[in-house]
Amino acid sequence: MESFVQLRRGTTPRRIHADLDGLKDDELGRSGFTGRTAHLYRRHDPTAFRVEGPLAGTDLLVGTLQPSDATDAAGIPLLLFTNPDVRISVSARTAPHPFYVRHVDGDLLYFIHAGRGVFVTEFGDLPYRPGDYVYLPKATTHRQVPAQPTTALVLETTDELRTPPAGALGRHFPFDPALVTVPDARAIDDDGRDEYEVRLYHDGGPTRLFYPHDPCDAEGWRGDNFPFVFNVADYTVITSDAVHLPPTVHLFLQATGVAVLNFLPRPAEGVPGTERYPWYHRNADHDEVAFFHGGSVFGVDVPPGLLAHTPQGLHHGAPEAARERARRTFADYDRVEWRIIAIDTRRRLVPTAAARR
Repeated sequence: MESFVQLRRGTTPRRIHADLDGLKDDELGRSGFTGRTAHLYRRHDPTAFRVEGPLAGTDLLVGTLQPSDATDAAGIPLLLFTNPDVRISVSARTAPHPFYVRHVDGDLLYFIHAGRGVFVTEFGDLPYRPGDYVYLPKATTHRQVPAQPTTALVLETTDELRTPPAGALGRHFPFDPALVTVPDARAIDDDGRDEYEVRLYHDGGPTRLFYPHDPCDAEGWRGDNFPFVFNVADYTVITSDAVHLPPTVHLFLQATGVAVLNFLPRPAEGVPGTERYPWYHRNADHDEVAFFHGGSVFGVDVPPGLLAHTPQGLHHGAPEAARERARRTFADYDRVEWRIIAIDTRRRLVPTAAARR
């Protein structure tokens, strides 16, 4: 039963996520850190286990993957994880789409890990660079034109992606929606072809449409359903000096069963005794995917391009050696410089054969 009153039994620290005195802080939480929680203070590292079976989790380096769009202009991103709410893929596009694209099963969200270019859309052009989110509403006609080989994490959500409701800090935190880049309308002239292809991607597809004119012929647009670009450098990170805040503080976009979060450079917790790493946890109701964009944590580089999937119910967190180093060097670092994109899903993700390989 959920209650304002929380109980304690046995040996527990006075402050939450602080002053552990050799114990290991392990959270068993519900509803992605917003529901009921239990903190168990253990003698031993709860991630020190050997696993057998399908819930083992998956670690991938995206640079070692081979999406078909890396070598074939007509190729598609490589699907890695899926459930009824979301499909998570990696793209490595090197050449422009030779046709227009329209995803009709859900919204698209690209996170640009490397490369520059432009998404040509029926709303206008959307230039992109590393660190950009590119949002394309369901059924938006577009084509990607990379100026450089582009590596991106790609989400397709069944439900509409939307910004979270404004919290106690107001509607401009943790990010100001006015900082998104929206396209200026631009009608594209025909180039003399007899037909212009739009390829519809969907379950059981694709379907191919052929127009006698360029389909990006809109002279203007208005409304509140449009593509946009938002760079993580414009995201305002909420911090606390006395406690490591839960991931839900860093929410960016959400859809039914899916949350997209940002872990970005910020001041480190400064009150002595405070644990600076996220506590051990097993997030009982959500799978977690973390994409390491780059940066460092207390002098240790983050492995860029690492994609890590942890199924719900499995303990995970920074290893004890890293935690001990963070305590030992507490006075040496006053910032966290990581750049990590996180995806939490309510329903269990199923790795594809490509991910399992």
